[in-house]
Amino acid sequence: MTRELDSAARAGRSSEAAGVLRVAAVVPDTEAEGPGRRFAVWLQGCPLRCPGCCNPEMLSFSGGEVRVPAALAAAACAVPGLEGVTLLGGEPFAQAEAAAVFAEIVRAAGLSVMVFSGYTLAELRASRRAAALLASCDLLVDGRYDRTRPEPAGGRRWIGSANQEMHRLSARYAADDPRFHTGNTVELRLSAAERSLTVNGWPAAARALRASRRA
Repeated sequence: MTRELDSAARAGRSSEAAGVLRVAAVVPDTEAEGPGRRFAVWLQGCPLRCPGCCNPEMLSFSGGEVRVPAALAAAACAVPGLEGVTLLGGEPFAQAEAAAVFAEIVRAAGLSVMVFSGYTLAELRASRRAAALLASCDLLVDGRYDRTRPEPAGGRRWIGSANQEMHRLSARYAADDPRFHTGNTVELRLSAAERSLTVNGWPAAARALRASRRA
């Protein structure tokens, strides 16, 4: 699996070679993607192709917007009252080195870092390219999404399927933190200027809302 992860990272290396991230979306202030108010970044590109992925438009390594990690980190640090940042995708570890630059800056500024990955923690620890991002990560949700084993309503917060796990990689968050045991949420944002509606949060509910919009 180390070879697979390194191969995935090479797929996103054209952006990293220029010292930038390829970003699919940013929500600068959300309470649906981890504990507290968070700056959420969805990275573009994922090699895993889990059936039923809730963000299929983010699988391709083309598309998205090119962002400089330090500038993106400055944008996160400029939002008042944030507790942390969350990296999702796509697959954050496919752009591990550039994502680590972003994570290191925001963590040094006092923000926590949460990452959602389709790779398991064991796979990530076996890859040298993942080391820097892991070292700057306080919370990791790991494992391929399995649509045949959805996490039930009222189950573990921020977990998509029953095989996935939440790992506390630092002492920042305690297992008995009550925020980890409340219900999942979904956020809707309507932009009159852009004539758009965006949905983020618990994957099952967000997917249902997106489907209802297309119907």
